[in-house]
Amino acid sequence: MLKKAWLLFINTFSISMTANSGYAMLGVIKNRFVDKYGWFTKEEMEDFIALAQSCPGPIACSSATIIGYQSCGIIGALASVLGVVLPPFIMMVVVTYFYTFISTNAYVRIFIDGMQAGVCAMLLDVVLGLFSGVQKMNKPFYYVMVLLSFLYVRLTKFSIFYLALLCIAIAIIKTLMTKKKVEESL
Repeated sequence: MLKKAWLLFINTFSISMTANSGYAMLGVIKNRFVDKYGWFTKEEMEDFIALAQSCPGPIACSSATIIGYQSCGIIGALASVLGVVLPPFIMMVVVTYFYTFISTNAYVRIFIDGMQAGVCAMLLDVVLGLFSGVQKMNKPFYYVMVLLSFLYVRLTKFSIFYLALLCIAIAIIKTLMTKKKVEESL
């Protein structure tokens, strides 16, 4: 168990060092723990990501906690979260110390601008991966939910908390209606 926790720490630490945001990390996390190690199926990872998105706080910490806990319990969760949190903490300490030099350095600016393209590609990979789950269900209802959720986020100034509550309510109603139809057909 300690070997697996160490592996979780090393992997989440290295992912956190190279990814620029929690959402950018999600694609790399999937590749590492689904494709490379085979610890989870793609469907399980999609469920973990959906669960992590519904939790408060940074998605990197939420997803690391879930993946770590599912891998080897509380020790795994602690190892994963520590692996995700340490790199940005160390970077912020360094950036704060050298702020004057970093903020005026043209090479640092070029580096940051170049990283934006890579982060955009990682985010697109995560979005496409999550959308593939909707496509597998192949029901118009879910496509409409995606579209309406997107419009809500883009066109309103309301908190996404309300969107999450609405989606949960709709899912409960749909489940109850489906269950009722199944019972009536028996």
